[in-house]
Amino acid sequence: MLDQLNAIEHKATAALQAVNNKDDLEQWRVEHLGKKSPLMTILGDLGKLSKEERPAIGKRGNEVKVALEKAYADQVEALRKAELQHSLTAGALDVTLPGRPIVRGRLHPATQTLREIYAIWAEMGFQVYRARDVETDEYNFELLNIPRHHPARDMWDTFYTTTPNVILRTHTSPGQIHAMREYCPQPIRVILPGMCYRYEQISASKEIQFHQVEGLAVGKNIRLTDLLGTVTEFNRRIFGPERQTRFRSSYFPFTEPSVEIDVSCANCNGQGCAVCKHTGWLEIAGAGMVHPTVLRNGGYDPAIYSGFAFGMGPQRITMLKYGISDIRYFWANDLRFLEQF
Repeated sequence: MLDQLNAIEHKATAALQAVNNKDDLEQWRVEHLGKKSPLMTILGDLGKLSKEERPAIGKRGNEVKVALEKAYADQVEALRKAELQHSLTAGALDVTLPGRPIVRGRLHPATQTLREIYAIWAEMGFQVYRARDVETDEYNFELLNIPRHHPARDMWDTFYTTTPNVILRTHTSPGQIHAMREYCPQPIRVILPGMCYRYEQISASKEIQFHQVEGLAVGKNIRLTDLLGTVTEFNRRIFGPERQTRFRSSYFPFTEPSVEIDVSCANCNGQGCAVCKHTGWLEIAGAGMVHPTVLRNGGYDPAIYSGFAFGMGPQRITMLKYGISDIRYFWANDLRFLEQF
């Protein structure tokens, strides 16, 4: 029987050398180390042997079993290393190369301009006041001296909700009423940044949604010259001293008198282009002295208090600063555009 055990070991060892995959290795294990294998059968029948034969056969059987189990474990490790080497070669993966760096995000150009605007107005003593995007018709129009059927409403056609008289705000001016009613009768110097929505025909200079920064100053003895000087200083700080500012008389229902604020076009250096509609100027804000009716709706007595207000577009300011020719780039999410800032 010792010869039989030697033969089992020799046969199993020779067969293991020909195994080169996991399936064949498992079949080898079942055939040579399984419960019904010749080796395990001999070890299971040790009790049937005589007392003289049992020690020698048992010792040799266990030696063969230990040797085959070690050979099996070595082959498992060899196959694992071979598969790993194959996957590295087949996948053309060089594990010595450095990893790919994580690309750092950056602020959207409109957000960068907004933060610059915040900083400039903060230096002038204005604080940020947040107002809601969804407004009532009363705050968006009525309290701003734009009653129902007023022709100025055609300029601010917006998006209406299924709830009566609830709309997406057309400008940040409703925030003026919220701020005045909250702070009255204290003096006010606030800016009100946020998103506005209008039913517009999209073009190189217009979008259906855009950021706006409203400004409001209310106090005693505030004059139009305060507005003109303040806005001129803002333009000097954000565009540089070489850019020109122009004021044009205009009309807004919630200011009296009213002006349009233009800055010389950076895209064409004042020569005229599609961005500035071939005028050499680009409108960045509307402004004026707060209308007495609006002051009264905000809780202030117009006989004692006065104020000025303005509304500017950060996207247009960004276009002026960097010579961007189309406002639609801000919403296109094109990395070729965004990564320039």
